[in-house]
Parts: sequence; structure tokens; C-alpha cells
Amino acid sequence: MKKSSSSPLNETTLSTEAIFTGKVISLQVDTVQLPDGNQATREVVKHPGAVSVLAVHDGRLLLVDQFRQPMGRCELEIPAGKLEKGEDPMEAAKRELQEETGYTCGKIEPLHSFYTSPGFADEIIHLYIASDLQKGEMSLDEDEFLEVYEATLEECEAYIAEGRIADAKTILAVYAWRQGLLDKQDKGL
Repeated sequence: MKKSSSSPLNETTLSTEAIFTGKVISLQVDTVQLPDGNQATREVVKHPGAVSVLAVHDGRLLLVDQFRQPMGRCELEIPAGKLEKGEDPMEAAKRELQEETGYTCGKIEPLHSFYTSPGFADEIIHLYIASDLQKGEMSLDEDEFLEVYEATLEECEAYIAEGRIADAKTILAVYAWRQGLLDKQDKGL
């Protein structure tokens, strides 16, 4: 995604202090100059980016159910995962689809890219639509435990209403499905 052009609202980074560097994220505190000339600090979570996949097989959305430590519970989500350094997002989307669900796709196209929490994180998720699906074998990471679900649009909407689906990427995928974007994508619209 492009950075915005010059704006009177832009802040200038004066300094950056690294606070934490982990396996998935890092945290830094930036000192910035505000548009009025004053200074402030901004806590920023740096993330390598991620991919997610909207895949419908025989009228049912492929979902994975897995425990999410920050939420303290299991969550139904579309297949997704972190980008590896230098990895092409489309190839990562194919990889995550196969690893988490066992399905491969004959066709994959970008739908949209979006920031998850731009107030404090630079994580961007690239959402793809996968079609022409073929069932194969899952190949989960050694610390990954999940179950694959297939749900109709009506079931997905009920899961959203119940809070069983509560993450933005999956809600966005369900709404795109409901809007018929899968059919438009297949027809080249």
C-alpha cells in the first residue's frame, strides 16, 4: 500500500527506540514532531505482514478453528498466516491454504489488502480469493493445532452474530462472499 502524500497532518519521526524484538513482532517507541511543532511519543508494533484466504468449496467457506492465546479461546477464522521474509504474498496464501486445510487451488486472485490496527501496528493482511479447490493433505507447523470446518454463508453469519467469528479478516471475507465478490471475481468483473 502507498504512503500518503504530503499532508499538513503528517508527523515527523525524530527518534526511534527499540523496546522488544520477538519471533513475530517487535515494539518500538517513536518520538515524533506533531504538526503544531510539539513532540509526542508513539508506540509502534512492527509486523512482517500476513495473508488470508477466502476459499469456498461446494458452497461452504473453509474455516479453521484454533485456540488464540490473546483472546483466551478458540476462534473460527479463514486460513491465514504470517509472511516469511521476502516471501511473495500470493505464494504465501497458497502455502497457508494447503498447510491449514489440505486444499490446493487452481486459481488465486487478490481481493484486498488492509491494515489490522493502524493506530499502533503496521501489520498489513493481503486477502486472496482461491477457487478451483482440490482436497489434499494438511501440513501444519509443529506448534499449530487446528480443526478444519466448512460453513455455509448462513452459518458464518450466525457465527459472527454469536461472536464465534470475531476477527476482522474473517468478517471481511464473509461480507465479501455475501456481496457476491466471488462470482464477480470469477467473471472478471
